[in-house]
Amino acid sequence: MTPSSGHALRTSLIVALGGFLMGFDASVISGVVSFIEPEFGLTKIQVGWAVASLTLTATLGMLVSGPLSDRYGRRWVLMAAAVVFALSALGSAFAWDLVSLVVARMLGGFGVGAALIVAPLYIAEMAPAEKRGRLVSLNQLNIVIGISAAYFSNYLILHLSKQTAPWIVSAGLDSSPWRWMLGIEAVPAFVYLIALFAVPESPRWLVLRGRIEDAKTALTRIRQNVQAAVEIDTIYAAISTDDGSKRAPLFELFSPAVRGVLIVGVIVAVLQQITGINAVFFYAPTIFEQSGIGTDASFMQAVLVGLTNVVFTVLAIMLIDRLGRRPLLIFGLAGIVTSMALLAYGFSQATYSLDSVAIEALPDAVSVTALQPLLDVVYPNDLAFREALTGAIGAEAFVAHQAQLTQLAITMNPTLILIGILAFVASFAMSLGPVMWVLFSELFPNRVRALAISFVGLINSAVSFLVQLLFPWELETFGNSTTFVVYGSFALVGLLLVVWRFPETKGRSLEQLETQLVRS
Repeated sequence: MTPSSGHALRTSLIVALGGFLMGFDASVISGVVSFIEPEFGLTKIQVGWAVASLTLTATLGMLVSGPLSDRYGRRWVLMAAAVVFALSALGSAFAWDLVSLVVARMLGGFGVGAALIVAPLYIAEMAPAEKRGRLVSLNQLNIVIGISAAYFSNYLILHLSKQTAPWIVSAGLDSSPWRWMLGIEAVPAFVYLIALFAVPESPRWLVLRGRIEDAKTALTRIRQNVQAAVEIDTIYAAISTDDGSKRAPLFELFSPAVRGVLIVGVIVAVLQQITGINAVFFYAPTIFEQSGIGTDASFMQAVLVGLTNVVFTVLAIMLIDRLGRRPLLIFGLAGIVTSMALLAYGFSQATYSLDSVAIEALPDAVSVTALQPLLDVVYPNDLAFREALTGAIGAEAFVAHQAQLTQLAITMNPTLILIGILAFVASFAMSLGPVMWVLFSELFPNRVRALAISFVGLINSAVSFLVQLLFPWELETFGNSTTFVVYGSFALVGLLLVVWRFPETKGRSLEQLETQLVRS
């Protein structure tokens, strides 16, 4: 590795730490849901709101972060995001009701929006064409590492909360572990803020602002001198031809020249979320609890989800510049369809019945007398079981003890659910996860790139918000099996669209792609 390429890698790794914070901030809520639902007395839609509120403001953050980075620079927007992440973590940890928690989570959403848009944008603008796919994918790798770290952190805090050491009691870990799950994020947020001071501004942004000498200085740190000079001239010529010194208006995104690549961007933005990835990432312990394995095992299996995500994202990074973006999308979507079918089948085979041994094992807070009429009755699915239990002991008691009730009553093969979830995550990590952000950084011309990425990112985040908000309600209304059938159907439609519509972008400079994909 040459010194310049080593600097490019180090710079990319630092910037991509924003992805780590995004992944951690988004998925840490998965371990919190089972605590706040009974503590705050939440309905299923309120649970979905507590989870999805971050994504709502992330949607707004995506809309404004691109234009803000055009005005003030990529690096300063990322620094502001680091501060927002830290404030959100601390605010969430000290929340006293649903409203205060939602407000703190929504604050963090602005950091998520900036990290999702500006980090890959920055890396794409400073990366050599032959390494751009791998370097931009580092942001996705950091997102999945952040997700995995959140799962592990939640599991560790849950384990510590059951210990009796004096420091655990004095710190409130035993009574409110969920507050520590949310608050610990302030530490990596502070580290990210400090590390960004070692990062130069984007050379392409400097050219856009007319700071040619500063751009040459920045690019020389990651290229050979001659190569840097040639590349700056190429960037300047492309921007000058496109009148890039002026900010692109929103209506230009819908011009005939850009419309084709915009349609591709919108399709992949919707597809990445509508197949259900954030339903799995943000509710992983809840899904595993539905298979009857209990709370502790559910948190442990969520750690496996995070590790699988990391391993297959690394594999995708190794292959994305070798195989290309399109083959990975086709392979991954086929895997998503298959894994969703397995999940739907696994849950469709479940039956539920409480015998006398199971009823006696329940805690005193659950009325044994109220459950006597349900003794040895076999329920064919989770909807019928929930309706019967809610009618017998009340919704509040059922929510508080749902994991234990399900564990005692269910008859099914939980291994199928674990395999289905891990296969789904692996398929996503090999395809839609890293490929989407690489495509976003490549498809659009220089003049509108930041605005276009913000626009398609907004659509992606809006769909994600709806998935997160509605998932608990879907499970309660349609049942486990039907919910996963719906996600699998969306994936099948997406697979057909990718085969029909998607271009290949590997191995070409941003200026070459602009010439080839954007109509004159």
